[in-house]
Amino acid sequence: MPERAELLKRISEESRRNYAVYTLFNQAMACHLGLHPTDLQCLSLLEMENGPLSTGEIARLTGLTPGSATRLVDRLEKAGFAERRADPEDRRRALVVLTEGAVARVGAAWDAPGSAFRDVLANYTDEQLAVIGDYLARTSAVGRAQADCLRDAGPATAV
Repeated sequence: MPERAELLKRISEESRRNYAVYTLFNQAMACHLGLHPTDLQCLSLLEMENGPLSTGEIARLTGLTPGSATRLVDRLEKAGFAERRADPEDRRRALVVLTEGAVARVGAAWDAPGSAFRDVLANYTDEQLAVIGDYLARTSAVGRAQADCLRDAGPATAV
């Protein structure tokens, strides 16, 4: 069994590799659907949230400025993936929802890749899957917090 330091180094390297490859995959999937990669991630977030989101909430979830989030929603509307609806509690505010066909369109594009990813997971026990799920949830929370810290700190200064 490799020593802990070796295991941690491997996990760090594989995490970086996974992120780089997933970024390329996300770009390819977005192009396949005629979207920008950030637009595709926004669709995923909209699908996972319980209910419609305001453009401000989309900005917060994606890390975009409010203006950039507005342009993102404009692109999703133009592509037929999302629509704005009046907020029933505040008619001055619009809420963004997925169109009826959006989930099906993205789901169809995910058929082959999703099957390939499920094939990888099929080789793990339920206990291993629980550990993988826990790791992903924890690293997502840390990643979000660290992104917020970096954004709040502003650009690094040149030395």
